[in-house]
Formats: sequence, structure tokens, C-alpha cells
Amino acid sequence: MARRHEDEPLRARVPADVERPDRIVFGLTLRQVVVLTVTALILYAVWTALATVVNPLYFIAGSIPVAGAAFFLAVGRRDGISLDGWLLAALRHRRTPHRLVPTDEPIHPAPAWVATTGGRGDKLPLPAPLRLPAKGITADGLIDLGPDGTTALVSASTVAFGLRSPGEQNGLVAGFARWLNSLDAPTQILVRAQRVNLTHVADRIERRAPGLPHPALEEAARSHAGFLDDLAAGRELLHRQVTVVVRGRRGPGHTAHQAREAVRALAGCEVAGTVLDAYDTQTALAACLDPAAPTTTWAASDDASDLMSELEDGDDT
Repeated sequence: MARRHEDEPLRARVPADVERPDRIVFGLTLRQVVVLTVTALILYAVWTALATVVNPLYFIAGSIPVAGAAFFLAVGRRDGISLDGWLLAALRHRRTPHRLVPTDEPIHPAPAWVATTGGRGDKLPLPAPLRLPAKGITADGLIDLGPDGTTALVSASTVAFGLRSPGEQNGLVAGFARWLNSLDAPTQILVRAQRVNLTHVADRIERRAPGLPHPALEEAARSHAGFLDDLAAGRELLHRQVTVVVRGRRGPGHTAHQAREAVRALAGCEVAGTVLDAYDTQTALAACLDPAAPTTTWAASDDASDLMSELEDGDDT
């Protein structure tokens, strides 16, 4: 076997559905076999009970639609899930209250003098309490999921993968693979893209440009502010925020340890990670729950202000 050169790009095939159930017999999964077997046993029990009073041809004619429906239910799929699971989800959605209110108190019926009927005279159902999966945020920044354990959020940076050489790309892929292979708990990588507003940064540079110690610096600052305005007007700029969600069920201490281990493992593939504290965790959850929040200003605005301060404090040289 030929040895792969380190500058040769590393390629790996990833299955499209890593959670696909195993096929056990005739290309059918265990769930499909159970559905078909139960249907066959029911039909056999019905035939045993009616064999002396029903013509076999009539029974076969009546069994064909039932068997066909069971086969279609077992092997059919819709929206990427099995048809029986889709029907169960539809029934559960139908029976679940659609009006939810954020309260922990029991909801009592309205007084008799309050009209609680729809336009057609139908009585409106009472709202149900809104049960969120998160119970709260601990002082360490962990999200309390109640019986499902706790979750820690890790803010991760991005890597310019396309600008690296093949050897460097292989090192990054190997480091990321080592982290993935070390996971022993559910982990989620969330990538959010938000619009970037450069107008605020350009206005700050424009206002502080006259206070610079040299006319050349002022001209350069105004030129940079104009460049930011042109960039914001000509393109739709996006800021990508990557968050790694680490979940554990062995206690808050184990979850915090997993988050710190994720930061150390990601550092091996040049990804800077930071475990979010309570305030940052609350801010991240609020941003995820409010997609219509105001657009994000440029993340480097503080750096731009620091640079302007250094220029103002410098000499004319």
C-alpha cells in the first residue's frame, strides 16, 4: 500500500445518514419487521376465529387492503421520517394544545360572564402551560435541563480552511477528527449568520478623525470610513457565530469538565474556544429565541476604537 504524502489533501467519506437503523432481514429494519409481524399475527388470529363461517376467498380479499396498508405504513417515508412515526407525530400534534402561556400556575376556566366562544359559537379550549426544556441557568453558566441533565455553551472561532496548504488542512482535519472520536455525550455545533452593520463603526471613525494628531492620519481615517460605507452599501455582510453545545447527564461538574475538554481539543485544530459564563449564556439563548433582533454591529468596533485612541495619543511622527 502506497504511503500518502503529507501534502496530499485528506479526503474522507461521511455517510449521509449516520443514524440510519440497521437492516436485519430482507432489507427491513427491526421496526418494519415488528409492524409486519404484528399485522400477520392479527390476520392469522382473525382467520382462525372466522375460518368456519367465512369463505377463504372473501377473507383473502378483505385481508389484502389491510396487509397493503400495513406494508405501506412500515416501509413508507415522508419528510425524511418513517410513515408510522409521521402519523404518530401528527396525532400528537392534533391532540396537543396550540395555545400556550408562560406560567407555572394551574390555568382555571374563565368566569361565566366572559365570552370564550369563537366566531361560529364553538367554545375555545383553555390555554396550556408552556413547558420549556431549559429550567434555568446556573451561576457557572450551565443550562439546567431538569431530568435531561445540564448543557454548557462554548463559543468557538472559525478557521480559514481554504487558505491553508494541503498539509495544514490535513492537520486541522486530524485534530477535528480526534475531538469527534473522543466525544461520549451528545454534542451540537450551531452556526448562526447575522447581518453586520458597519454604519455605526464608520460614523465613530468619522467623528473622531478631526482629533487625530496629524492631517495624514485624519485623511486615512476618513478614507477608511468611506471604504466601510461603500462596503456596507455594495454587499450584504454576514457575521458567523459558532457555538458548541456540550450536554451531560452525570452532574454539573462533569458537564463543565466536558466543556473545558472541548476547548482544549479544539485548540489542537486552531479553533479558539471559550466556555460562556452565566451572562453570555443568557445572551446567547435570547439571541437564538429572537431571530428578529436588531442587526449586529461590527464585532471589531471595539478594536477600531482602541486603534483610534492609540492614534490620538501618538506623536506627529
